[in-house]
Amino acid sequence: MTAHLHALCFDANDPLRLARFWAGVLGWEVADEPDEGVALLPSDDTGFRLRFLPTRERKAGPNPMHFDLTSASLDDQRQTVETALGLGARHIDVGQRPEEGHVVLADPEGNEFCVIEPGNNFLAECGFVGALACDGSQEVGYFWSKALGWPLVWDQDEETAIRSPHGGPKITWGGPPLTPKTGKERPRFDLAPPADGDQRAEVDRLVSLGATRVGIGRNEDGSVAMADPDGNVFSVLTPR
Repeated sequence: MTAHLHALCFDANDPLRLARFWAGVLGWEVADEPDEGVALLPSDDTGFRLRFLPTRERKAGPNPMHFDLTSASLDDQRQTVETALGLGARHIDVGQRPEEGHVVLADPEGNEFCVIEPGNNFLAECGFVGALACDGSQEVGYFWSKALGWPLVWDQDEETAIRSPHGGPKITWGGPPLTPKTGKERPRFDLAPPADGDQRAEVDRLVSLGATRVGIGRNEDGSVAMADPDGNVFSVLTPR
């Protein structure tokens, strides 16, 4: 058994506001979380929740991962963009070319995401949340495939992608060059140990795959901070 991707966790200056924004965009349900946090529970096959935890730190630099939202038609794409803008999103320029069909937006705290044009073959089998697109090496794609037990669905030119056997969005890594890190990862993974395992055994397994522990001991909530082979921080939660 492998770890389960429990959540994509965002540090937020206003967790409730950010949760309400994404609930409005995705149509997911808002739920309370421990430590004054807020969670969104998926209403589709995404397979993991979103967690928003309070922080006083402001976002610095581009996030290492962002959502790619799909569209069934140009009208559908426009509607998604209009909905997001009405909830507090804004257009941003990340170097996209005019001929590219996707729309790049940022949520109310500056977290980037894309609304993909219709007819994207790579995301054709995925739902509204088509992909979680990450900055990362081929090695880190291999690591997460083994860590989560998700098969590789793309592995070409140092670009990799994995997808749960149960469906849901793809997680992709774009290969080199990697963007320099600008501080603590604002979105990051929370892993839950397998139902028949324990936290220590899961941490040891992840280390054997190439992860490292960050610091010593446990966090205040009992989780263990770790980093993948590219240095991206994630947490292994206590058994639930």
